[in-house]
Amino acid sequence: MKMFTKLSIAIAFTAVSATAVTAADMADEMTIVSWGGAYSTSQMKAYHEPYMEKTGINIINDESSAEAVAKLRAMDEAGNVTWDLVDVVASDAIRLCDEGLAAEIDHDKVLANAPDGTPPSKDFGDLIVSDCFIPQIVYSTAFGYRTDLVGDKKPTDICAIFDTKTWPGKRSLEKRPINNMEWALLCDGVAKGDVYDVLATEEGQERALAKLGTIKDDVIWWSAGADTPQLLADGEVIMGSTYNGRLFSLIEEQNQPVAMLWDAQVFDLDGWIVPAGLSDERKARVMDYLKFATDTQRLADQAKYISYGPARKSSAPLVGKHADLGIEMAPHMPTDPENAKNTFLYNYEFWADYRDDIDAKFQAWLAQ
Repeated sequence: MKMFTKLSIAIAFTAVSATAVTAADMADEMTIVSWGGAYSTSQMKAYHEPYMEKTGINIINDESSAEAVAKLRAMDEAGNVTWDLVDVVASDAIRLCDEGLAAEIDHDKVLANAPDGTPPSKDFGDLIVSDCFIPQIVYSTAFGYRTDLVGDKKPTDICAIFDTKTWPGKRSLEKRPINNMEWALLCDGVAKGDVYDVLATEEGQERALAKLGTIKDDVIWWSAGADTPQLLADGEVIMGSTYNGRLFSLIEEQNQPVAMLWDAQVFDLDGWIVPAGLSDERKARVMDYLKFATDTQRLADQAKYISYGPARKSSAPLVGKHADLGIEMAPHMPTDPENAKNTFLYNYEFWADYRDDIDAKFQAWLAQ
């Protein structure tokens, strides 16, 4: 597999600069694809609305990120790319880059420096896991549970998912193998450092599915990040996985009887890719937006609305209070020391290599 290190040369489209394309030449509308719910709301408030006010450009917010890989493949095959900018997880960015469906970016040429002059490549650092990826947030997939339904014994570790005797009731899990397979192996006795070595084998994959099979009848499978918060709010599940920012919104903004289970939270990255094959006019507008939306202040601003850590080092000190609630946001971040006592580090390259094969096996297992 290609190893993703920072390239020193710019690709062809980065030559479309302010000197070559004026503001009048840029597209006056963009379709930006994201995940919906509280996350899209945070982007709208921190990035989209200020950019539209500054430029007069209309941004269409599409909530199809969960299907981004399949849809970009279909658009490429049809020769009709209708999206301008797409929010994806890091492993999908790697896959799209490998397949030539995402454009490579010279981060230092396209994006803004930090306020002290630090170039983007150093400010984002190791979070640039692909030459096509512009990091935006550090988030985690974690569990929420209904405090009024779990009884006197509160769950404290990830294996509560599989303990239906102590905590009977429905669980919600994402309808994909990622994270579920890792948690299953952890709770089947595999050491944290060995999980991906085991999961790379046929036997390990079957072992993970067998462990998941012990609760299969108790699972409601979700596809959208907003599903578990709604299931928890409605009392349809006793516990469920979703993105930590969605649970923050449910707990702090909606005052639902839900608590976080941070144990074995899976750290991940989310950010932007630019679809390959855009016209010069559309590329120029996207580059202008990216420089604006990924600067130090804007990334810090997003943390006013959702509990995801900004990807720039220079943004972290600027994270303050929630824009509406007035509470400090740092303690609600997945990276807070109290929350990060036992994290599980997601392996981007493993899933870029194995995703399609394990996906097929997982979906076949679901259908059984």
